[in-house]
Amino acid sequence: MVFYNWFSSNVARSTVDARPNIVKIGALLSFDSTIGKVATVALEAAVEDVNRDQTLLGATELYLIMQDTNYSGYLGMLEALSLMRNEVVSIIGPQFSVTAHVISHIANWFQVPLLSFAASDPTLSSLQYPFFMAAIAEIVDYYGWRAVIAIYVDDDHGRNGIAALGDKLAERRCKISYKAPLSPSVSRDEIANALVKVALMESRILVLLAHPEWGLQGFDVAQYLGMMGAGYVWIVTDWLSTIMDTYSPLPSQAVDDIQGVLTLQIYTPDSQQKRKFFSGWSKFTGGEGGNISFSYDPRLSELQRGNLHADALKFFNGGNQLLQNILQVNFTGLTCPIKFSDRNLIHPAYEVINVIGTGFRRIGYWSNYSGLSVEPPEKLYTKPPRNSSSSQQLYSVIWPGQRVGKPRGWVFSNSGRRLRIGVPNRVFYQEFVSRISNEFHGYCIDVFTAALNLLPYAVTYDFIAFGDGHNDPNGTELLQLVTAGVIGDISITTERTRMVDFTQPYIESGLVVVAPVRKLNSSAWAFLRPFSPLMWLVTALFFIVIGVVVWNLEHRINDHLRGPPKRQIVTILWFSFSTVVFAHKEKLKGTLSRLVLIIWLFVVLALNSSYLTSILAVEQLSSPIKGIESLIYGNDPIGYQYGSFTGNYLSNEYNIDKSRLVPYNSAEECAKALKEGPKNGGVAAVVDERAYMELFLSSNCEFSIAFPRDSPLAVDMSTAILKLSEGGDLQRIHDKWLQRSACSSEGAKEDADRLHLKSFWGLFLICGSACLLAFLVYLIQIIRKFVKRYSEELGGSSGRTSTSAHLQRFLSFVDEKEDDVKSKSKKRRIENRSINGNA
Repeated sequence: MVFYNWFSSNVARSTVDARPNIVKIGALLSFDSTIGKVATVALEAAVEDVNRDQTLLGATELYLIMQDTNYSGYLGMLEALSLMRNEVVSIIGPQFSVTAHVISHIANWFQVPLLSFAASDPTLSSLQYPFFMAAIAEIVDYYGWRAVIAIYVDDDHGRNGIAALGDKLAERRCKISYKAPLSPSVSRDEIANALVKVALMESRILVLLAHPEWGLQGFDVAQYLGMMGAGYVWIVTDWLSTIMDTYSPLPSQAVDDIQGVLTLQIYTPDSQQKRKFFSGWSKFTGGEGGNISFSYDPRLSELQRGNLHADALKFFNGGNQLLQNILQVNFTGLTCPIKFSDRNLIHPAYEVINVIGTGFRRIGYWSNYSGLSVEPPEKLYTKPPRNSSSSQQLYSVIWPGQRVGKPRGWVFSNSGRRLRIGVPNRVFYQEFVSRISNEFHGYCIDVFTAALNLLPYAVTYDFIAFGDGHNDPNGTELLQLVTAGVIGDISITTERTRMVDFTQPYIESGLVVVAPVRKLNSSAWAFLRPFSPLMWLVTALFFIVIGVVVWNLEHRINDHLRGPPKRQIVTILWFSFSTVVFAHKEKLKGTLSRLVLIIWLFVVLALNSSYLTSILAVEQLSSPIKGIESLIYGNDPIGYQYGSFTGNYLSNEYNIDKSRLVPYNSAEECAKALKEGPKNGGVAAVVDERAYMELFLSSNCEFSIAFPRDSPLAVDMSTAILKLSEGGDLQRIHDKWLQRSACSSEGAKEDADRLHLKSFWGLFLICGSACLLAFLVYLIQIIRKFVKRYSEELGGSSGRTSTSAHLQRFLSFVDEKEDDVKSKSKKRRIENRSINGNA
């Protein structure tokens, strides 16, 4: 009505004299329905307000013609035709989507704008209704639920609404696990039968899309069946908030039936105009050219049949213009800004309300702009959108049964059956799973039972053996039979993830290649293996450095380190390397050189001890198989475990001919085949999962417990496994069953036994620092002696000498023997005293 008032006022200003006395508007409502009762009063009040204000339409009055469709699509169509004959310029309604489908075609033909505020079928409203279902899907995702049950009215409104809900849930990786349709005129017994089936399902998240006329009756039945207690979650479309607003206060029995329910209602920002309207509500309850004209369609005369009188219907000539003016409206109305986008109101927003006591409590808002929030949408429109899951927020909820904590959202099916857990009946590697006297034991069994003990609810189950007891069963075949769950050494592969959901893996995964090796510790060069190449290089370098430093510190005072250059070089090398066995015969005289030698001898002692210890332990392994590439391009047989996915994996992924693949059925067979080798009827290598090679070669492995696709138990079990890991229980179970044997990885053992530079860099650092410090002290001392000597020689002479000459003199001074220098200095002092005495 506000839209039409705007249009009429513009027409009135342009051509006052051509304005008609009466403008007719039609309305199609079901007078006895909840929405129909409210709409009847609201429309009459709106028309009265417009006609009372002479500044709007002047002498023109609005005349409202309301027709009762009485819930019937057929009557709605006939009443619409009746309104067309009465020359209405627009139709408000129809109220139901079923009727709107038909009436929309008639209104389009006769160019009469049709404004429906209640028909919410998504095929009629391409945006608004999916927004409503997006709000429900957002709530489901916010609480971490993954499956809901939809209870809905089985008509266009309900079916299309649930289809929209399914699409929005799928976008958030959720789903509708069960649908319970109810006829529009459903009886109490039909409701009860449907809810009994719902109660047998796993999901406890129920979305109810009902007609207001029987929605409360549905809750009455649910209360009788015990479905309004703890553990259930009811999310209801806006029909419930409409009833609560219209018939408040509700009867006490109805209020008790809906405690803890979540529902939505269209959000309208508070304003003075809105408060004024609410205060007066109780009294309500006791184009251009200005020429509104209609014309006949000559084509309708051809439809004249009997008493149909189709030619009595007329076109509204200004209908298209009126529609375009309505779509261009942009102003603030009673409840919110009025503006259209794709023929739907912009910025759809809803309040999320929780039914508590005799009323309800708002726990937040939803808008297509920022999702769930506790701030009003109009405040968020001024900020950047916050659509990430971390920004979504709602206040706390009191759920059915007066519970505050978030419900888990699912239970085990009430079919009376226990969970049947398939277990591989293994023949070997029974440390993982073994069957003894119809009881199962092993690493996987202990992890499974420990995780179950951490769940906040009881799980009843039976172990079902899979396999003939003579050969290891195929894990993929076992997963194909899953109806409840599987426990065992089931590796995760891409193919298997399409069949089941896996829990959190609790050990590292991977395939390994096991091949025969031979030891090389008897080689002629075995003495080099205790040290890494870098260690040998640094050690040799330090031998030379120590010899050079000691020579510099000693050659001026030690006759053993003097002589021709060739002799001195040999002496330096001999002295350095003789310290390995502490056999050097040269006696050191200088304090600094002795200090350096003491530190170096300590380093040599540590190196000798480590070397002798390591050479007794180190082993070098060699194998012609360097990896999977060696097997791909060869022709030798390859072993794999019987029943494992490894055989198909090697054939499909690496195109290895199946004739080369040899299955084995025990650890003994595996060892024998590797020992014999391909030339003696064995295999060149074995490709197997790390889980089994941990027992065979002390390697790493991975296992996981598998459940049917989309099973909520898989999520809870994953959480329990993480708790086991964090608390250390998982490692204790691992050590109980899969303690590493003495046979560790040979390659790792060799690398661990070899000595690296990082183990000795501290010693080398200390030795190097001592050498550097001693050399610096020695250099300072020799420079001081050189300066003192040549200052005495030059005396008071002012002769200038070049830099190269000074350097040459310095090197000659360094090379002189200390005793000779002292003798020359003493002789020079005597000569100087004699000269001074004669003078």
